[in-house]
Amino acid sequence: MKRGRGFTLIEMVVTTALVGLLALLSLPLYEVVATRAKESELRQALRQIRDALDAYRDASARGLIGRDAGEPADPGASGYPPSLRALADGVQSAGNPDQPKLRFLRRIPRDPFAADPGQPAEDTWALRSYASAPDAPQPGNDVYDVMSRSTRVGSNGIPYREW
Repeated sequence: MKRGRGFTLIEMVVTTALVGLLALLSLPLYEVVATRAKESELRQALRQIRDALDAYRDASARGLIGRDAGEPADPGASGYPPSLRALADGVQSAGNPDQPKLRFLRRIPRDPFAADPGQPAEDTWALRSYASAPDAPQPGNDVYDVMSRSTRVGSNGIPYREW
């Protein structure tokens, strides 16, 4: 009697079990890799926004941005933008309305940990004004700093809100 050239049931069951075990072991690794990618995206977004806030403040201090650009009228004003939108939409140069607007961001990056994907990018961030205390950040008339609204804790043990 000639023997067939196929796989036995035992070989198929063992192979299926090994593939299932490999898939089961790789799932937690995938979750860690996905979280780390989001954390890297968060770091980059925070760096972009904070660099733009500093550039706006520097332009304001050098007199490149006038009071008509949304700055408060009092001489003790912080020099920070009134909103995140002002960084992307741009502000008019002081004293020369013929020059193009000064833009500090091409677009406002989204918080990668934001819950609602349909939410506008500028609404995904928690804002801190210049007048706000560091230990109790509150929004105000300007944007001094941004932070994630996420309540999750990062892989380094620090809550995303404190990055």
